[in-house]
Amino acid sequence: MNVPLLPTSALHSPGPASTPHGPSITFENLSLTLGRTQILSDLNLHIEASNVHAIVGPNGGGKSSLVRCLLGQAPHGGTIRIGWPGEPGIVAPGIIGYVPQALEFDRGLPMTVMDFLVALVSNRPACLSPKASVKETILAALARVGMEGKACRRMGALSGGERQRVMLAQGLMPEPGLLVLDEPMAALDEAGARIFETVIGELAARGVTIVWIEHDLAAVRRLASRVTGLSRTILFDGPPETELTPERVISLFSHRAGGAS
Repeated sequence: MNVPLLPTSALHSPGPASTPHGPSITFENLSLTLGRTQILSDLNLHIEASNVHAIVGPNGGGKSSLVRCLLGQAPHGGTIRIGWPGEPGIVAPGIIGYVPQALEFDRGLPMTVMDFLVALVSNRPACLSPKASVKETILAALARVGMEGKACRRMGALSGGERQRVMLAQGLMPEPGLLVLDEPMAALDEAGARIFETVIGELAARGVTIVWIEHDLAAVRRLASRVTGLSRTILFDGPPETELTPERVISLFSHRAGGAS
């Protein structure tokens, strides 16, 4: 889902589409408490512009909570700065794409893949035929994820992996400067995983900043330029080839994180 944000995490209207160049992101003393549970504590992290930055850690370690803070969906302490590229002293708004871990919906709804994507990217009601330009954009995005032949398939008839490909397609419309991925590979089969890796490589080559929550450490080693180990607080941060050692991975996933997600 495309989520336009200001550097202060306040909502704004996205600027005109242009060649994507990703922002840097800085978390300063970030904290999040839900009820009586401390989810994130004094977190300081810098994500370089145009990098593929993976965040790994145990279930309950706060990875998805960090994403919700970034997207302005959770009240938090501290500061989040998104530094979009632009002229000195001028904020240049950018587009944020978001791909959630799973899509919850009524599978009995008579909604096709095209209907679903039209509802997300067009101001016209989904019951009306989309404009030719909108349909062309949607078909191109579906082609990028290997789903061009299933635009008329009912959403409820798709497999979990196919739905995840559709969610990746919607995150690419319009092409973002920042793409936030919350375990997008969880439901993908081998073919879907190859397509995902291809798309990530293409976006990275064009300078898109990618924040990627992932459990597949082999994929992280292949694709990420930097990795952060998170379990309520940061346990390590650096290049995957130096940080994802067996000892650090064991320590990370044995760390007591509680019940955060």
